[in-house]
Formats: sequence, C-alpha cells, structure tokens
Amino acid sequence: MTVQPLLAPLPTAPITPIAPGTPIPPAGTRQVGTLATLGDSTCVGLGDPVPGGGWRGFPVLLRDALGAPTLVNLGRTGARMASVRDEQLPVALVAAPDVAVLFVGMNDTLRSDFDPETLHAHCAAIVGALRTAGAHVLILRYHDHTQVFRLPAPLRRALYGRIVALNAVTEAVAAGDPTAIGVLDLDVLPGGYEPSSWSVDRLHPSERGHRMLAAGFAALLAGSGFAVPHPVSLECAGGREVTAVQRAAWLVVKGVPWLVRRGRDLGPVILQGLVGELLRVAR
Repeated sequence: MTVQPLLAPLPTAPITPIAPGTPIPPAGTRQVGTLATLGDSTCVGLGDPVPGGGWRGFPVLLRDALGAPTLVNLGRTGARMASVRDEQLPVALVAAPDVAVLFVGMNDTLRSDFDPETLHAHCAAIVGALRTAGAHVLILRYHDHTQVFRLPAPLRRALYGRIVALNAVTEAVAAGDPTAIGVLDLDVLPGGYEPSSWSVDRLHPSERGHRMLAAGFAALLAGSGFAVPHPVSLECAGGREVTAVQRAAWLVVKGVPWLVRRGRDLGPVILQGLVGELLRVAR
C-alpha cells in the first residue's frame, strides 16, 4: 500500500540519520548494563498491550535485544519536553545509564504554547546532561504524522509545520555531538506509514510499530559498537489482540473527545493560518 503525502515531504535532515530497517551491523563489544528511556506515552508502551493488562512497548523490546540487566523506564503519559527535563532527567542521572533514549516532543506540537526555541533549550539541556553522565543518547526525527492521523486541513497544516520545527530542534542538538548521539529517522521507517504499524488511536504505535522502533534503535546502537545479542523480531508475539469492538469503543469514548480538545488548543494557530492564507490569495 502506498500512502500519498497530504503535504510537501518533510525537509531532508542536514545530518544523516541511520534509517531503521537496515541490516544490523556486526555485533559490537560494548555492553549495555542500564538502559534508560525518557519521554511520553510511547515510552510507557501504549499501543502494545499485554495479556492481563498493562503495556510492553519498545523499551522492553530494546532491553531484551541488548540483554541489558536493568531498564529504567521513566516514560509518562502526556509528558512534554519541559516535564522530562524537570521530572524524569534527575532520576535518569541517578541511574547512570549506559544508553538513554529520549522519546518526546509530539505532545508539545499539540499545544497552543508551542515554542521551538524553548524546546531547543530543554532538549539540549536533557541531552547534554545525559552525555556528561556518560550515556550514549538516542533521539528522534519525527515522521509526518498528518499522514497517519487524518485531521481537518487547517489543523493538519498547523501540525505539519510544528513537526518540521521539532525536527529542526532534534537536528541541531544531534549535530553538537554526532558520534555519541544517534538519530532515528521515523520518516524513512520501512512500513512506518502502514495502518498495521499503528494502534487504533493512530497516535501510538501498534505492537508491530513498537517492534520497528526497538529494531531501529538497536541498529543505531550496533552501528556505534554496542552488542545486540538478541535482534528484535518484527513478528508480533506476546501482545494482546485488540478487537473490533474495542476499537469502536475507543473512538467513541476517547478519540472524538481528544480531537475536540486539541482543536480548541490549536484554535488560535488554525485561525492565524487561515487569515494568512486569505491574505495570500488576496495578494
């Protein structure tokens, strides 16, 4: 299935991220004793439910791939860059991880106070502190989420522009220490825009999507000389099947209310965009 872009393709990064889905290089010798994951609900594992309740997600899958004895998963639903810096970073520094994954930013793009300069300050502080503590850091370059989560045109344009700005923050931070900061480019994730890679809410990866993330991070680490004794399989196993009834229930109970809330929050941005478009047409 080929997904046609709704807007112009995301700008090419000035750095060269390693694309997930590429063959993992020969195993390195650097062992990971402690893996830390900082971020939002994707770090929590939402979209990858397990039998009996709870979530698994890419942090657990990546830990297993690395054979790391300790996983410190600090992810929290709704987390933004500032809250990761204030609340999660201090705990991560105490854990002294060998590898730290920072997975955050999308919640910031969905708020009316979105500010790239502030995001850059927070992101640089988080990554800098982790690097000073000796951690190898992995961060993200986001995909065009407007191809996954269908939105009204004004909201789609607003979100797309913010994703571009968020990626510029990631690129600037990573460029400061390219040998010790890996960038996972989700826009080139093979199959990343396929519906099966996303959960019912189209906001979080499905089990398959979480496996893709874990495999992509593992490839980055292998390329930096870390041992990956148990490569991540993309075959779904160990998760819980989501039924059609559960999908419909989510749409009614959570999906529509969420869209209404975000529409209100981004209302001023949408209005500004519409006015700008009318002025452009008039000229």
